[in-house]
Parts: sequence; C-alpha cells; structure tokens
Amino acid sequence: MKRNTQAFLNQLLICILVTTCCGGSVGLGIVWMRHQISIVANTNRALAARVVELERFIAEKRILVESAQSPEELRRLNSTFGLGLGPASDTQVVRVTEDPVRRMVARANRELFGEASLPITLSLNPTH
Repeated sequence: MKRNTQAFLNQLLICILVTTCCGGSVGLGIVWMRHQISIVANTNRALAARVVELERFIAEKRILVESAQSPEELRRLNSTFGLGLGPASDTQVVRVTEDPVRRMVARANRELFGEASLPITLSLNPTH
C-alpha cells in the first residue's frame, strides 16, 4: 500500500510540475505578445506623428508656391528685375479640356512607341 501511495504522489507531483511549466510558458508568451503589441503601437504612433508633420510641411510649401505664383507677386518681380513682360494674350494660352493624366500618358506612349508604328521594309537580295 505504501508503494501505491508513493507512486500516486510521484504522478501527482509530475502532473503539478507539468501544469506549472505549461502555465508559466503560456504566461510568458502572453507577456511577450503584449510587449510586441506595445512596440508596434508606439511605432504606429510615431509614424502617424511623422505623417501629420509631413502634411503640415507640404501645406506650408503649397502656400509658399501659391503666393509666389500670385499675379501681384509676379508683377512685383517683373518690375523689380525689369523684365518688361506683359500679360499673355489669348493666342498664347492653350486650354486643355481633356484629362491631363491621360494626355500625358498618350504623349509619353506616342514618344515611346512612335517608331513602332512605322512600316518595316525588307529587301531580299537573292545573290547572297
């Protein structure tokens, strides 16, 4: 009877040890996952702050460009540098009514593949 009790205690001790190890492993895995989640969250927060900073920078530069292209600024620069430029006439202005992106793509493709549309002529010399 003493042997059965000791065997039962050994099995119970092994079960408790295995359960503790598995529980510890799961707990350690949960802590590691939470740490990884916090690292990713901090990285996302930093990236979002950088995006906001860049959008603000782009907006500032857009305002500078628009102010430099204003008619008053252009007239001031014209008189400052003595360029003698006048306003554009209607014959100098070309109004584009189609989609500008499609127009640019068509122009680029025409320049790329313009030679491919030319006919190819072959002359066969039977003496060679």
